[in-house]
Amino acid sequence: MSRVAKMPIALPSGAEAAITAEQITVKGPLGSIKQALNGLVKIANDNGSLKFEPANDSREANAMSGTMRALVNNMVHGVTKGFERRLTLVGVGYRAQAQGDKLNLSLGFSHPVVHQMPAGVTCETPSQTEIVIKGVDKQSVGQVAAEVRAYRSPEPYKGKGVRYSDEVVKLKETKKK
Repeated sequence: MSRVAKMPIALPSGAEAAITAEQITVKGPLGSIKQALNGLVKIANDNGSLKFEPANDSREANAMSGTMRALVNNMVHGVTKGFERRLTLVGVGYRAQAQGDKLNLSLGFSHPVVHQMPAGVTCETPSQTEIVIKGVDKQSVGQVAAEVRAYRSPEPYKGKGVRYSDEVVKLKETKKK
């Protein structure tokens, strides 16, 4: 059995899980998330803790039990605490402004870049050079952050661009004559 799948998930107060034949739904104070179940994994709700077991002795079932446990753990964390990703704009004139469900970016192009936020993901701009993307689904928060970063990823000579707040950009030395 997978080492990850052996650890049960304790449901914190305010979070509840509903397991049906084809999906698991986790509800909490920040919202609810649904995930399709795999037939290779058995999930049991044992008085506020979720336990995962492979349905048979195959390698696929063993691997999928750990994967499902990690996905459901992220769901529980998302509906109770939420996920956030911070981005920083580095460069002269680079600005960001959140307006409702849109993020307006000025990244040195001849036109402003407007990014539409998907459902369940919100963005804030504490300052003009900081972006905070929040949501309950870890995958969608990370995907939106990657899409915003892709508009102008950091370049290796001056370090200008959109970067994650914890990202370290290694600068190259310029060509010498």
